[in-house]
Amino acid sequence: MSTSESAAGEPKLERSVTLWQITLYGLGSMLGAGIYGLIGQAAGQLGSAVWMAFIVSMIAAMLTGLSYANIVSRYPRAGGAAYVTQRAYMIPLLSYVVGLTVVCSGLTSIATQSNVVAESIIKLFSLTIPVWVLAIGFLMFIGAILLRGIKECMWFNALCTIIEASGLLIVIVSGFSYWGSQNLFEFPAEASHNGELGTIAILVMQGAVLTFFSFIGFEDMLNVAEEVKDPKRNMPLAIILAMVAATVIYMAVAITAVSVMHYSELPKALALVAVVQKAWPWFPTVILSVITIFAVSNTALVNWVMGSRLLYGMSRQGLMPEALGKVNAKTKTPHVAIFTIFAIVVVLALIGDIKALASSTVLLLLTVFTVVNLALVVLKNREETPEGTFEVPVIIPILGALVCSALIVVRLFQGGDFTAPAIAIGLIALITVLYFVTGAGRDQARLQRFIEQEEAAT
Repeated sequence: MSTSESAAGEPKLERSVTLWQITLYGLGSMLGAGIYGLIGQAAGQLGSAVWMAFIVSMIAAMLTGLSYANIVSRYPRAGGAAYVTQRAYMIPLLSYVVGLTVVCSGLTSIATQSNVVAESIIKLFSLTIPVWVLAIGFLMFIGAILLRGIKECMWFNALCTIIEASGLLIVIVSGFSYWGSQNLFEFPAEASHNGELGTIAILVMQGAVLTFFSFIGFEDMLNVAEEVKDPKRNMPLAIILAMVAATVIYMAVAITAVSVMHYSELPKALALVAVVQKAWPWFPTVILSVITIFAVSNTALVNWVMGSRLLYGMSRQGLMPEALGKVNAKTKTPHVAIFTIFAIVVVLALIGDIKALASSTVLLLLTVFTVVNLALVVLKNREETPEGTFEVPVIIPILGALVCSALIVVRLFQGGDFTAPAIAIGLIALITVLYFVTGAGRDQARLQRFIEQEEAAT
């Protein structure tokens, strides 16, 4: 029997993704285009010591990253957070909310990126085409790659990741000669209070909260585990390699930025473009604009792959309609899930401004990370440790849950704006209503079949 077919003869996802491909997939998810604006914001808080924030945030993010590495080594299944939540708590409603929460974060990201790409192309080529036309055209292009197969997705992702990393490399190389010209421990005078250690620690933590989200990418990696070769070994290694590589790049970029320009001169938006313009006045900045388009496109692709595999995995668990678990016999892709996401994202893209919705999903993701960290604690205490898997001490997911919970509190009371929390709560309520209206999780036959298959596989 083919490895691409189930016991019932149904086509399954194909294991064809290599270690370097899944590593680039994670790195591409982490880098994104946000770093171009993030440096300016972080420098405004931390001064030239902005590089410290990336070290602290990487350590904080690595706790959850290691938990995910442990989970995916034990349970290399599509469905990611929804799968491990169901396995740990056996509460279909909680698994459903967790799964759709992650899907929603991907949907808002794809819709936002489609408009960003459309606007960038129109500006770059001075076009008069309506934004929504190009946005939908972009979604059709990315959707076609997904329908073609996971190999094509990984090759396109590798291309985009190399291009977006090269953009950051241009920043580093252009300003490398400036290294050592600035004091890298200079904090904003109005905030540092003569360098008191307590105040400096608070500043670094505030900066770490801002930069923490630069490392979120392990959730995207988790959902393609069923398509990775030797996932017990390759998935944990890829997560760690991607996070370490992102940290090195981020720190080098941060040091370069505050070396070329004093931190007080860095603009809040497109700070790295300003850095290259000062370091290399001759360099055509249009190249950075093109690189940004590839970076944004990569983010959309990664989120779409994640969302389609998550819907597929939830369907296999009996939490979503059975049709979403269908796999195309020729391309080995969850084509129904891919088309479903396309339909939803087109609507969101046509709405236009969904920044408030996107902001709320950050809170929801932190909640998911907390739930998943605690799920690993439950599973470690309840199940025997499988042989040959990547394992971390139970203190790691406990600390990961504490860090994510602390970040939720910070985000709730940051700036006094409670719009995002209100939307987040409303979205959870809507998902809960959807669960009962659709009767998700009530197909006990499918759920029992899934449990039996998992026990047999274990």
